[in-house]
Order: sequence, then C-alpha cells, then structure tokens
Amino acid sequence: MSFMEKFESVVERLLVPIATKLNSQRHICAIRDAFILSFPIIMAGSIIILLNFAILSPDGFIANILFLEKLFPNLADAQAVFTPVLRGSLDIMAIFIVYLVGRNMAIAMKADELLCGLTAVSCYFIIYTPYTIVENQSFLTTKWLGPQGLFVALIVGIIVGELFGRLSHAKRLQINMPPQVPPAVARTFKVLFPIVIITVGFAVLSFIISMFAKDGLHNLVYTVLQAPLKDMGTNIGTVIFLGVVANFLWIFGIHGPNTIAAIRETIFTEANLDNLNYVAKTGSAWGAPYPETWALNDAFANYGGSGMTLGLIIAIFIASRRKEFKEIGKLSIGPGLFNINEPVIFGLPIVLNPIFIIPFILVPAINTFVGYLFIEFNLIPPIAYAVPWTTPGPLIPFLGTGGNWVALLVGFLCLAISTIVYLPFVIAANKTAKTDAEESIENQASNTISG
Repeated sequence: MSFMEKFESVVERLLVPIATKLNSQRHICAIRDAFILSFPIIMAGSIIILLNFAILSPDGFIANILFLEKLFPNLADAQAVFTPVLRGSLDIMAIFIVYLVGRNMAIAMKADELLCGLTAVSCYFIIYTPYTIVENQSFLTTKWLGPQGLFVALIVGIIVGELFGRLSHAKRLQINMPPQVPPAVARTFKVLFPIVIITVGFAVLSFIISMFAKDGLHNLVYTVLQAPLKDMGTNIGTVIFLGVVANFLWIFGIHGPNTIAAIRETIFTEANLDNLNYVAKTGSAWGAPYPETWALNDAFANYGGSGMTLGLIIAIFIASRRKEFKEIGKLSIGPGLFNINEPVIFGLPIVLNPIFIIPFILVPAINTFVGYLFIEFNLIPPIAYAVPWTTPGPLIPFLGTGGNWVALLVGFLCLAISTIVYLPFVIAANKTAKTDAEESIENQASNTISG
C-alpha cells in the first residue's frame, strides 16, 4: 500500500465519521438551516441597499453610468419607497433566527415545529429587557432584534427546541382532545402544558439574570461571548483557515461549506450585517467596519465553487490532452459560471485525487489573501454588499464593493492566478494518463506473450 493510500485510509477512518456526525448533529443542523432559510429575506434587504445607493442615489455607480440623475431629477426620492424593506429584514434578523432554530430543533425531535418556533419567539421577548419609558409609555428598542441579538437568539432557539421536544413527548403533560374537536384546537391543547412550563421557566430565568446583570441577558452575552468571538473571527487568518478546512473536507467527499456553516455563520453574520448597515447609512463601502469577513472568500476564492474550480476548467481547456477531462470541462463550464462545481468534484474527480489536492486547497487561500491585500492597501473598498453566491465570479467583488471597477479587475486577476496555479497540475495529469496507457500496453503485450 502506497503512502497516499495509507493517508486516505487514515483520514477516512478518523475524519469521515466526525464530519458525518457533525452534519447530522441536530443542534448544528438547526443553526445551519436557520441561516440558510433566512438568507432570501436578508438578500432582499441587501438588494434594496444596492438599489438605493447604486441606482437611485445621484452618485451611485449605475446612476452615473446611465446618467439617470439627468433623466430623472427626483430619482433619489424613490429611496423612501424601498427603505422600509430593511426594517423587515436586517433589522429583525434575530427574530427570524430564534424562530427557525426552534422550528428546526422540533423537526429533528419529531415535535410540533410551528408551535415550538412560536414558543421560541415568545421566550426571546420574555428575556428581552431593552425597554424604555417615555412619558409613562413603554417602548421596545430594536437594538437587540438585529445582528447584535443573534447569539442570544441561537441560545434561546436551541434551549426552547430541546425542552419543547422532550416535554411534548411526555404523556403526562399531553391533553388529548376528543375526535370531534377541530384539529387546530386539539393540536394546541396537546402541547399546552409544555409551552406554559417553558415560558414560565424563561420568566423566572429572566428575573434571576436581572438580579446579577442589570442591563439584561442580551448585553451580558454580547459583552462576554458574541463581541469577542466576532473580534477573534473577523481577521484574514480565520477566513483562510476556515476556507482551507472546508476545501480539505471536500477532498474526501464531505461537503465542507455545509459542515463548517454553523461555525462560519456564528462568527461572521453580525459583522456582515454591520457592513450592510454601514453602506445603508453612508451609501458607500469605503470605510466599512469589518473588511475581513467570509465575504473575502466568496468574492475572490469561490469562482466555479469550492476550490476556485473555474480556473481548473479553463486550465483543462488550455492544457489538457485527456479527452475525458475536456468532456467533463464542457459539461461543467455552464454550472461552473454560477459557482456550482459538483460535476468537477465528482466527475473529474477532485475527491481523493492526489494530483489536484494541493491546488484545490492552495488556490482559494492565495486568492483570499490577494483580495485582502487590495483592500488592506485601500486600492478597493471592502466587500460590504451581500451578493448571491450564484453570481458569476469576477462580478462578485464588483457588486460587493458597490460597483468598484478596480475590484472587477482584481476578480479577473484572481481567476488568472487560479488558472496559472492549476496549469502544472493539469499537465501532470496528462503525464499520468500517458504513463497509465503505457503500463496498460505493456500488460497487454505481456499477457499476449504468456498466452
């Protein structure tokens, strides 16, 4: 057995079971799927920000290109029409997450997902302390309903989901109504006691916490956990490290981005949303507070999908002499333009392919660092606008920076770098194919002589 085969055997024995457990662990799945399900609403808010400041703003890059301000002098007034979308998306992100985490936990535990999600929202507001009194009127502040409340939302969603899933299956706590009772009524009465127990429990917990933390649980968790985690995570080292881990897992057929999604979203979501809020207020990505987030990976290191495989496809068209590689390249170029690369990963394959392991992991790390350098030296603004992951490669930094033309050129530079790095490995694959063919001919000749 060769060294590579021994290495693959060890990794499969040690790493694959761990990754499989992580991908099926209900708490991690609940968090991961909550962010995935909330993505369209967050993207709606991001699109509105891009619309307001790229098209409707007089100094927006599209408005300038098309001379929209001259054609429509009062175009900026239309911003007021779309701005409320932000109040229904980014500004209440924590409510979406606490509901979805509770719901996902209930699904995993085969409980009533709708009522569990509603109970999670109820408990979130039970422990929500930032109320202000103005002229004897109580007002709810929105400070912790957005990105800053995400960590507490995750904690509440998991706790409520766990408790609800266990208590709702306890026969002694169930109220079973006669068959003639409407299904909706019977459904609510069946979990009445678990909901009461959970909500009262959170009320007691909120009172106890208020005795020790006058500013409430949200401020305590943010100060002790969320802020340090965000500060620790929003740096180029963490971005590259998580990218390397995700791509390394792909080598063994494990969906790396999904596996690390819960960790990645917990670290970077607040920072990404803070950047979005910044551009919503200023109309520019220049000076965004967190230039080093996972957006660097998406903008500079993910063309064609994980491993920057769009560069590999181009390298195959340039240098490959293997007919099967070119056929796979032709089949993969369409999906690859929109960052879908399963045809390459499993068709070439990348999985357990000793030739392509190194560039598949190395190329994204190089390009992430290249993009970071351009931002660090203020040659381009940070990637502050959220862009759908299916956006064709170099357009991501262009749109993510709010239409910076240098960022578009950097995107093409990263694509060129990836192609150049992949080229020698594609050429090596040609030589490997030639060697394999020669060995096959020798074996056939040997068999003919012996016959």
